[in-house]
Amino acid sequence: MSAETGSGGAGSGKPVNLRQWRKRRKRAAARLEADANAARHGQGAAVRRLHEARTEKTARDLDGHKLDDVDD
Repeated sequence: MSAETGSGGAGSGKPVNLRQWRKRRKRAAARLEADANAARHGQGAAVRRLHEARTEKTARDLDGHKLDDVDD
């Protein structure tokens, strides 16, 4: 099935709903753009959450090793 000719081949005589065809074409273009942006702009959500969790754990561990200020 070709996206440019609708459901059938050239001259198949089958009617094509142009509204649906335009929507399909627009969705495909949006998918390509989204993939390009994802590749260009960073990490997936799981990697981001893992990085945030490690950063928070490091901060907690560092705070746990601090000496208390004792005013004697």
